[in-house]
Amino acid sequence: MPEETPNEQVEEQLQESEAAPEADGPEEEPFDADRAKKAINKKNAENKSLRDRLKELEPLARRAKELEDAQKTEQERLAEQLTAQQEKAAKAIRTAVTSKVEALAAKDFADPEDAAGALNLADYVDDDGAIDTDAIKRDLAELLKRKPHWAKAPEGPRSPRPDRTQGSSGNGNRTPNSPEQEFAGFMKRALHGGR
Repeated sequence: MPEETPNEQVEEQLQESEAAPEADGPEEEPFDADRAKKAINKKNAENKSLRDRLKELEPLARRAKELEDAQKTEQERLAEQLTAQQEKAAKAIRTAVTSKVEALAAKDFADPEDAAGALNLADYVDDDGAIDTDAIKRDLAELLKRKPHWAKAPEGPRSPRPDRTQGSSGNGNRTPNSPEQEFAGFMKRALHGGR
């Protein structure tokens, strides 16, 4: 049996569909021009009333949007102010803790700033902002044990510094240290007649 071409298949399907009886379905009403005009006019009137209502509400919607934006801007401004104040408070607390650590370290450390830099200052402040001085003292003592070279040199009797003008020079005469002293010596000799 020879194969059918696609064109022949389409023609057969068309013939079959024409030959098949139509299924019983709801009958369509005949077209009534007056009724269609009334339906169209009714829809147009509804659309016009909706457009008019929309025009009335647009200014209110714009005003509501402006108020919302203004309120949002106010909220953002207040949030920025809050953030700035929190940063200032945190900086003040850090400064206070640093000062406290340096003050306590001044007794034992050669450079108290080293101690403040080596410790985690946030550990010494509680939620209320109070500074725990006992913890600072304890950690400073531990730090000094770990880094004894940061300790102050022990204070003892101070040895005198040598003074080069003391003692005898080669001929026993001392040379004046400054032009003022030299001038004073010259005046003294001149007033006493060279004695």
